[in-house]
Amino acid sequence: MKRSIYLDNAATSFPKPPEVIDAMVYFMKEVGANPGRSGHYKSVEAGTIVENARKGLATLFGISDPKRIVFAMNVTEALNTVLYGFLKQGDHVITTSMEHNSVLRPLRHLEKIAFISLSIAPCDGKGFLDIDKLASLIQTNTALIIINHASNVCGTIQDVRAVKEAIGDIPLLLDAAQTAGCFPIDVKANGIDFLAFTGHKSLMGPQGTGGLYIREGLSVQPLKRGGTGSISEKEHQPDFLPDALESGTQNNVGIAGLGAGVDFILKQGVDKFREHEKTLTAALLSQIRHVTGVTIYGPLNADDQTATISITFDSILPPGSRYDYGGCGAVNLEVMEEDIYPAEAGNILNAEYDILVRAGLHCAPIAHRTLKTFPEGTIRISMGYFNTLEEMEIAAKAIGRIAERKHS
Repeated sequence: MKRSIYLDNAATSFPKPPEVIDAMVYFMKEVGANPGRSGHYKSVEAGTIVENARKGLATLFGISDPKRIVFAMNVTEALNTVLYGFLKQGDHVITTSMEHNSVLRPLRHLEKIAFISLSIAPCDGKGFLDIDKLASLIQTNTALIIINHASNVCGTIQDVRAVKEAIGDIPLLLDAAQTAGCFPIDVKANGIDFLAFTGHKSLMGPQGTGGLYIREGLSVQPLKRGGTGSISEKEHQPDFLPDALESGTQNNVGIAGLGAGVDFILKQGVDKFREHEKTLTAALLSQIRHVTGVTIYGPLNADDQTATISITFDSILPPGSRYDYGGCGAVNLEVMEEDIYPAEAGNILNAEYDILVRAGLHCAPIAHRTLKTFPEGTIRISMGYFNTLEEMEIAAKAIGRIAERKHS
């Protein structure tokens, strides 16, 4: 029987810690009530579970007031909450050329309806932001700067502190979809004004969970309004957090699981997660970087990236193509009879080797344009806490065998 190897953790982490499943089962079987809506003991216990999850996240991110964290369905909802609830008519926004569509699509919509103006700060071929260029794009009406903490395509980690030093008092929105839970994040030390995160990736929680941190002194209008369980005698939305942004019944069983995932991380320490993923990344990079015909994108350095590696199976590129862009992170551009396209290679890994990866554009076409991998995209291999060095060796051998097909 083939051994399945899950290497799609950048999409969603798997497996989940047993504690996460146990917490969700307990909530469904023993609690089940709606927090904050009733005075009976089950509602009180549900409220305690939700608030403990909020406190755990505050501890993980160095947030002094847990009430500055509001829950959301995912990082997409958290990002949209800021973009549609914080920005004002005529504002200027800066983002980067490595962003996910969760940032680009709402920004392009706001630009299309002439609500904001938008500038895209360039990143190099390894995905690193040009901070000097970013600073040069600042205008008198620049109201928000948004950066992807780490690329979901090639794992490149941006220097958040350097960005904040360059932009001064302009609010910074950090998309931490790929780093929350597996990379140390301290909102105060790094000057993060808004932190958007998802629960189902490295925070080890279930899908349908996530949240947003809002620095004290900043105000965000809600995307939706309704029942909050507080000041029910008033017909207007509460103006205090978290209630202002948490209308309606939340995914409380999911939040119970998210809280357990955060506790799992806190008990072991986020540094342990980071070191393990660095070890896996370094191991896989060392085993595939000399495979003939394989091109690797990104930093090619475990210290500078998350446990996400993008590759293609390429023929030699003509002068003036990717290799001349400097810093594309591409290695081993050897002569092959024809390319193996990412979708094909991904299907081979999935079907023939039971190695589960993702191929294509990963909902980040602008990042692929930056890496010069548009429109075909890449094969993305993304490791997680439960992957092993043995699995890296198996994956590397499979990649080598696919590359050899064009030389047989």
